[in-house]
Order: sequence, then structure tokens, then C-alpha cells
Amino acid sequence: MTHHTGRRDSKSADQPAVPEDVRYLPDDEHLVREAERIAVAVGRMFPGLCEVVLHDLRQPDNAIRAIENNLSGRQVGDSATELGLRRIADPDYPGVIQNYSNQFPDGRPAKSTSIGIKNAEGRYIAALCLNLDVSTLSPLALTLASLVATDVEHQGETLETPRDRSGRELRSAIDSFAAQRSSTPRGLNRDQKRELVLQLHREGFFETRSSAQLIADQLGVSRATVYNYTK
Repeated sequence: MTHHTGRRDSKSADQPAVPEDVRYLPDDEHLVREAERIAVAVGRMFPGLCEVVLHDLRQPDNAIRAIENNLSGRQVGDSATELGLRRIADPDYPGVIQNYSNQFPDGRPAKSTSIGIKNAEGRYIAALCLNLDVSTLSPLALTLASLVATDVEHQGETLETPRDRSGRELRSAIDSFAAQRSSTPRGLNRDQKRELVLQLHREGFFETRSSAQLIADQLGVSRATVYNYTK
């Protein structure tokens, strides 16, 4: 599956055809410039968190006009995505596609919104796309959940097993460690993963038998590698 935050494969047979008779108005460039100002302003409001990309659909082969908070590795001048080509080919294509699940090339999950911009003739001339890196928000969500938590009403009841609680806390600790380094658990380098495993070992997360495998799954390494990191 090709994601909107990735590069377009120009050889794909599934790409919609771009009409050859598309004509644009003299005022179109003014609209695109105004959209570019908005893209830069919105991106700078959410540094490191939300990638904002302006696609100039008048030039599908080098559509990216501006990119703020570059999280996908694309560059100005890169080609349009499948979504952009669909808008070029079909003026009736939805103008706003909001809050859809997406993914950056390195595997980080994203939440995206794409806004098409039409000229006076009703043709799409640009698209403003926002790609929110939701991987960095997981530790924050856990922290907020802790802040709003209330006391358990029935103190004498067993509401969860220690193993379940340890697993949840372990995942939270791993996510927090990675977020502090602007990364995902699998995106950490070797030294950072070793540092994380040693920290978890010191904090007692290896007391249950399943912990090593859970850590290995989160970091994308083998269980044996996790144990080697503890030496």
C-alpha cells in the first residue's frame, strides 16, 4: 500500500490519468502563494509534530511547493501523490478528506487531513496536507490519563493482575524513553536501545518472564539481543 506521506510511484498502472486539456487562470498563482503562506504558518505553530505540505497540482511531476516540519523525508519539487492525481483528474473529488490513518516511510503512524484548493473555474490547483505524527503523543496520552485518574472505589477487589499492570507500565516506559529522544522504540539506535534495556533492568521490569519478549517486540530485536543488552 502506498501512503500519502510517501513518494508516488510514477510507473503504477493504477494512477488516474491527468487530463491533457487542463487550463488554469492567471489568478491561480496568487491563490497558491496565499496557500503557501498558510502552510508555513500552520507548520511553525506545531514544530516537530505536524508536517504541512503544499502541493501545486498544476505541476504534478514536481508538485511539492512547500514543506514545513519535514517528517516524511520528501523535498520541494517532488511529485504529486495518488490523492493529488485523483483531484487533478476529477474536479468532483472530495475537497476535504479529514483525519485518515496514514504512515510515514519509517513506519511511524500518522493522522492526516488533505484540503483541496480550487480556482474560479472549479478545478483543483493545489492541496494543503497535514500529517500529524501521533507516535509522539502516546506518552503524553498516558501521562494525561494518570493525571485524571480517580481512586478505586472497591479497594478490596482484585481489579487486574500484576502481570497486566507490569506490561502496561513497561510499554509506557519504553514509549516515554523513545519520545524524549524524538523517536519511536524501533527507531532508536543500538546504543539507545542498550541504554533503555539497562534502565528497565534497573527499574525491575525484568521480574516477569514475559518482559524480555515484550521489550524485544517493542524494539524490533530478538529476545537474545535484549538479554545481551543487560550484560
